[in-house]
Amino acid sequence: MLPYVAEFIGTAMLVLIGNAGMANISLEKSSMKGSGALHISIGWGLAVLLPAYIFGKASGGFLNPAVTLAFAAGGQLSWQVVPGYIIAELLGAILGAILVYVLFADHFNVTQNTTIVRSCFCTVPSIRNLPRNFLNELIGTFILVFSVLGIANVVGASATGVNNLYVCGIITVIVMCFGGLSGTAINPARDLGPRIAYILMPLKYKENPDWQYCLFVPILGPFIGGLLAVFLFKIIPW
Repeated sequence: MLPYVAEFIGTAMLVLIGNAGMANISLEKSSMKGSGALHISIGWGLAVLLPAYIFGKASGGFLNPAVTLAFAAGGQLSWQVVPGYIIAELLGAILGAILVYVLFADHFNVTQNTTIVRSCFCTVPSIRNLPRNFLNELIGTFILVFSVLGIANVVGASATGVNNLYVCGIITVIVMCFGGLSGTAINPARDLGPRIAYILMPLKYKENPDWQYCLFVPILGPFIGGLLAVFLFKIIPW
């Protein structure tokens, strides 16, 4: 049971920190409004780093269905735990997004731009072009999973916990380089969970959640990107 609880709480913490950062720089009346891309890029890196350190020993600290599926496909994780991990990650993401709403409810109520409000929950593309948005998520997740697999080959990285610092840096770079296109989910739970919360919360200013985009870009893209990364990593004669 502990691994599932760890994935649930860890993903809730990830989404809480990351989406709170989005709300902090985007919503009206926030004293940090307009802080910019560097703020949010570092914020998402740390949002993964902290729960990965805390819950890594308990569950592996996957916190991401695309990574969970990729590691199972690569033989580093038992298929038996995959359904439970993914459910726990999704539920944790919903909880994290709800907590962001509770904290920033007053700011949501005075922010009339519905796209900004939605972006504080789930990813929103700067230009909605499904094939390019999909490719952006695929490539971003490919880089993430391929890098995580490569870091595992660094002597002493896992034993000392340095691997989590590397992952933090990787995510920060991915958000910096690709975030302007699709919002960079690189994690199906990080998008789907908050998108569900977006529907459930009594927001004053709300727009269509865009399920077509959700299913094709931040869900399908990361899953395929992660699996491609594992496939390529396994066929390279290291």
